Amino acid sequence: MITSNTARAGLWMLGALTSFTAMALAGRELSNELDTFEIMMYRSVIGVFIVLTIARLSGSLNSISKQHFNLHLIRNICHFTGQNLWFYAIALIPFSQVFAFEFSSPIWVALLAPFFLGEKLTKTRLTTIVIGFLGILLVAQPTNITIGPGVAAAALCAVAFAGTFIATKLLSQTQSTTCILFWLATMQMVFGVLCSFYDGVVTLPSLASLPLIVLVGCAGLLAHYCITTALKLAPVMIIAPIDFLRLPIIAIIGAIFYNEAINVWIIFGAIIIFSANYLNIRSETKRATTRGIAN
Repeated sequence: MITSNTARAGLWMLGALTSFTAMALAGRELSNELDTFEIMMYRSVIGVFIVLTIARLSGSLNSISKQHFNLHLIRNICHFTGQNLWFYAIALIPFSQVFAFEFSSPIWVALLAPFFLGEKLTKTRLTTIVIGFLGILLVAQPTNITIGPGVAAAALCAVAFAGTFIATKLLSQTQSTTCILFWLATMQMVFGVLCSFYDGVVTLPSLASLPLIVLVGCAGLLAHYCITTALKLAPVMIIAPIDFLRLPIIAIIGAIFYNEAINVWIIFGAIIIFSANYLNIRSETKRATTRGIAN
């Protein structure tokens, strides 16, 4: 029986890992028919239905409130921006490159946490930031002369997801998971509807794509439930790097089903980013242990 909160948080993050991988595959297929705003809109409609249904069955509807509404809004603007950039990127560049960029989110969290979470920017965290950015440069491969829109989108989505992590951590201290997920699905739906009309046309999904839309909706919501639950159990700097296992998994899937070459520099850059975050995890764990002994 697992008794450690950190270990339980790790299991929840494995659930998020599986969900995000499934969402990437479904999103790649849907991009042939729908734009990113439409994918987000349909996904969020499904999300609202699921959240309200589960909340009603579990009796947690009364936990939904307008408390910290502005923080919910900021969180979901960050997430909506990051998720659209993510869906856009996976349609243009290899899965492994998108995921490698996404793994740099903890680096941005470390950089932003002192300003928004009151955490100190220690020497170890500063070191991990520097090492992490070296890894990002390898993943971006700037020696290719031009950095295309897919690479730019993947790099920027990592920054937006870091904002999502920080806002979620702040909200998880006072808000229920049901409340966080309700505002996630509802706000994303509103954003999706508004943005889907940017070109004056909204594409209706075909019958063949409906299962993929349902998969994206369920996987996205499940991933956020897993992350929100994990953040309630362990610090954000411990939680954020856990899903690095997605890289080898998605690289293999991309190679088998999409004939994507496994780029050695992308893998090497991701390993550097992972090493930077692992250094930070060890430091945070040692510090927490020292504080526990002192108390």
